[in-house]
Amino acid sequence: MKKTYKLSREPEVLRPDLCIIGAGSAGLSVAAIAASFGASVVLVEKSRMGGECLNVGCVPSKALIAAAQQAHAFRHAERFGIGSGDDPAVDFAKVHRHVKDVIAAIAPMDSVERYTAMGVQVIQAEASFTDGRTVTAGGKTIQARRFVIASGSRPAVPPIPGLDRVSYFTNDTIFDLAEKPEHLVVIGGGAIGVELAQAYRRLGARVTVLEAGERILSREDPEMAAVVERALRREGVALRVGSAIARIEPRPDSRFAVVIEEGESVEGSHLLVATGRQAVTEGLGLEAAGVGSDPTGILVGRDLKTSNARIYAIGDCVGGDGAMGRFTHAANHQAGLVIRNALFRLPIRWSRAPIPRVTYTDPELAAVGLTEEEAKAAHKAIRILRWSFADNDRARAEGATEGHVKAVVTPRGRILGCAIAGRHAGELIMPWVMALSKGSKVSELAGLVYPYPTLSEVTKGAAVEFLKPSTQNPWLRRLIGLVRRLG
Repeated sequence: MKKTYKLSREPEVLRPDLCIIGAGSAGLSVAAIAASFGASVVLVEKSRMGGECLNVGCVPSKALIAAAQQAHAFRHAERFGIGSGDDPAVDFAKVHRHVKDVIAAIAPMDSVERYTAMGVQVIQAEASFTDGRTVTAGGKTIQARRFVIASGSRPAVPPIPGLDRVSYFTNDTIFDLAEKPEHLVVIGGGAIGVELAQAYRRLGARVTVLEAGERILSREDPEMAAVVERALRREGVALRVGSAIARIEPRPDSRFAVVIEEGESVEGSHLLVATGRQAVTEGLGLEAAGVGSDPTGILVGRDLKTSNARIYAIGDCVGGDGAMGRFTHAANHQAGLVIRNALFRLPIRWSRAPIPRVTYTDPELAAVGLTEEEAKAAHKAIRILRWSFADNDRARAEGATEGHVKAVVTPRGRILGCAIAGRHAGELIMPWVMALSKGSKVSELAGLVYPYPTLSEVTKGAAVEFLKPSTQNPWLRRLIGLVRRLG
């Protein structure tokens, strides 16, 4: 008698140690670390591996900025006795190819093939919770011991009247632009807006930035943001602060006009909306999973767990007080913390780590810890220490004397925060990050030996400023006088 087999339509059930939703920087970091410890991992991604940072964020923007820096250096080489100082011939198609080539060179590190080779099961589909311990994706059911939501963010597009009637870019699409904009209008004076504004200006475009607030880089110390603002204005970027937008009107030949509330309008050829990013949470089935959220994103505690103890959330999708700033390095830090807790049950408190932030303009603006205003609100007394790049010999040699270090410390020298506006500020902030994380005093930075001549000496210069009042101590002066008399 011939046997007959009944075909099951039940979805395959996977039971890994960890299921990670999202293959951006946060999710990939968790997957790689967990797999290296021998944990079973399922990684679900509905779009591109590498997420925002690789494909439309950190990587392409820095590649574009690097191309713009070359054009800027060409224009100003004559002051070093090189070249003619003429404008360079910018081939936008080749600039675009350079950006895409950089992405392609890094992409294998984030590829499905690499993570599969690590032992991670990658499912390229949309994931959704059906209950507090079950996710479905690509026809499979996943019941993991723990889940990590790392769904990332997308551009926040404000409800500006008329915006839907014109073509516009966000930072998710601007890197597909392979032609020079005649006049790029940027809505938003935050980090993304000013970085791209300067880059396109250096590549030969006319650029106007419209910021509704009183100044650009509103989250940064006003004194330090002013250094960047002066540089942008000097290079020809038109900055319009206090410019609340009433509406956008289409014009012939795909042009547009941005109408300011006062009635004035700014016409342009290309429009970039750079008004921040918002968490991606729709379609995840958060309610079915018992995961709390608000308009800012998924809510977590200090252990990065959501209201469902089986489920963590990290990276750009986190909102509320749990948000650490939408930075790749913050997401990677959270990934390591989740591994400690999810796999080894070690206690974690994400809020203890100082998270630096960098705006990649020229000069760069880097900061960590409290600003002067925040420190004054939290402490009875503080001291401000400054040191100018103009007083640094390496900066003089390179013609990069713009900017300064500004450190905020207690009267006893405990470091509360630091901001640096100047050449390579993103690199120079690290000693201050280390000092903050270790609870060090500024005198410890003053006592280090710095190689000469390097830009790193600006840190020593600022730190030594703390010691100067002690040289006015009358007892110290008497001691020095006594030593002199004794020969």
